[in-house]
Amino acid sequence: MTRAPRTLADQPLPYLLDEAQAPPSNTGKQPSYIADHRQRLRSRFIDGGAAAMPDYEMLELVLFRAIPRRDVKPLARELLDRFGDFNRVITAPAARLRDVKGVGEAVIVELKIIEAAAQRLARAKVLQRHVVSSWDALLDYCHTTMAHLEMEQFRVLYLDRKNILIADEEQAKGTVDHVPVYPREVAKRALELNASAIILVHNHPSGDPSPSRADIDMTRQVAAACDALGLTLHDHLIIGKSRELSFRSEGHL
Repeated sequence: MTRAPRTLADQPLPYLLDEAQAPPSNTGKQPSYIADHRQRLRSRFIDGGAAAMPDYEMLELVLFRAIPRRDVKPLARELLDRFGDFNRVITAPAARLRDVKGVGEAVIVELKIIEAAAQRLARAKVLQRHVVSSWDALLDYCHTTMAHLEMEQFRVLYLDRKNILIADEEQAKGTVDHVPVYPREVAKRALELNASAIILVHNHPSGDPSPSRADIDMTRQVAAACDALGLTLHDHLIIGKSRELSFRSEGHL
């Protein structure tokens, strides 16, 4: 039986293939229009910086490495349509990224490298720094690390006698609206690190940083454990999508 030849309409669109899955071109080189477009974007980025580029072009620059020989603009726009903006694309869970046609492991790796680099840069601005003088940088770090997580995460920031941040540790992960916290474990870890004070931080995946009754009760339990051991609980921050809430500012501490 003779098989009918495949038409152009039967062929997968180039941007729907990850580079690892895409068949090589006849020449192994980029078409000239793609090479020219990429060079123009790179030149604009070097000359004008990120501020001169919209989100989809910044995303294209990231995708260039994962998909070297294909037009990535349609995929960049698809990702932005799905997740909303550059930051949400970069921080989207790998499982959700895989749901987008054209996203394979190479793309996910590049996006997660950018996310990890952003977190490390933000962390470097606060670790071993005086918390009071770097408070805005601390908030930026918490938002970069936690604001777009889909599950609750609880972190503890440990400070020395001079209020220098000496450690930042994830204490627990939970569900979309709850994370288990053990006050004695928090206080015990502070003693192990020879810390004098702590700051509690957790996120609300709903986006609303308003504290729940459970949040308030847990904070009071941690505060009591700290008092018993001579530790200071400076604050408890709840990180929402676009803003944070301070227990101390709100009168809960």
